[in-house]
Amino acid sequence: MRIGIGYDIHRFGPGRTLVLGGVALPGETGLAGHSDADVVLHAVIDALLGAAALGDIGTHFPSDDPQWKDADSASLAERTLELVRDAGYAIENVDVTVIAEKPRLAPHLEGMRGRTAAILGVSAVDVSVKATTNEGIGDIGRGEAIAAVAVVLLHQA
Repeated sequence: MRIGIGYDIHRFGPGRTLVLGGVALPGETGLAGHSDADVVLHAVIDALLGAAALGDIGTHFPSDDPQWKDADSASLAERTLELVRDAGYAIENVDVTVIAEKPRLAPHLEGMRGRTAAILGVSAVDVSVKATTNEGIGDIGRGEAIAAVAVVLLHQA
C-alpha cells in the first residue's frame, strides 16, 4: 500500500468557468490557471503521483508548456492514472476536501464524487469529496480562492 497527499489552490479569475472534480458549475466565477484550474483534480493528480513516487503535477504538466494551456484536467488525471498503472499500482480509495467560502458546494458534491470516480475508473464508493470553509481567514476566507486537499491510497496491481 502507498499513500499520497496532494494540494492545490487557485484564485478566482474573470471569464472562466468554475470546474471542480470534473464538473462545470455554470453561473459561478471560474478559477485562474494555466489549465482549467480544477483544484480537486489537481490535488488528486498530485496525490496519485506522490503515492507512486512519480514526481508532481508540475513535473508532468508544466505551466510553461503551451500544450497544457486551458487543458481539461480530466485528461490530465487520465494520463496520470496511466503513469500510476505503468508503475504497477491501482487506486484503493481517494478522499478530497475542498476549501471554499463560495460558492456553496453541498449541492454539487455527489456530482463531483461521481465524475471524479468515473475519470479515475473506480467506483463512487471508493471516492469521497467533502467541502469546508476557511472560517473567513486568508485568501480563501475572503472568497478570493478555492483550495483542495486530496489523499490517495494505492495498492500493488
